[in-house]
Amino acid sequence: MIKKAVAFKLKQLKETGAVVDGTYDKLVFKKTKAVIGGNVRLMITGSAPIASEVLDFLKICFCAPLNEGYGMSETTGGSFTTKVGDPTSGHVGGSVANVKMRLRDIPEMNYLHTNNPPKGEVCFWGPSIKGILQEPRKDC
Repeated sequence: MIKKAVAFKLKQLKETGAVVDGTYDKLVFKKTKAVIGGNVRLMITGSAPIASEVLDFLKICFCAPLNEGYGMSETTGGSFTTKVGDPTSGHVGGSVANVKMRLRDIPEMNYLHTNNPPKGEVCFWGPSIKGILQEPRKDC
């Protein structure tokens, strides 16, 4: 039953982004949810990449969305995050509302925003980013 429940919920996650199922959650995943308190509504991860398969498995086992984020100390924490309900794992999503981001070309290193995949210096600007500059640099 566990194999069937995992396969069913993984399929549902890929197709619709759903992390809950009334039947299998009551029969199989009730105990896994209880391990982390049973009332988790959202999980967030950052600091290091996690394999997509692991993220998907955690989503279905704990019956809660798991958002990936990216940020740096210099940008006061999270700057990018996946949207709740995004069925695709393995990416950090778009920038949060108060952060602007741009890739700055570094031609001497062949880091160009036109590369596939794009490469460059990541420049951030926004009210959550503290520093000397209050306005974005002209080259960022």
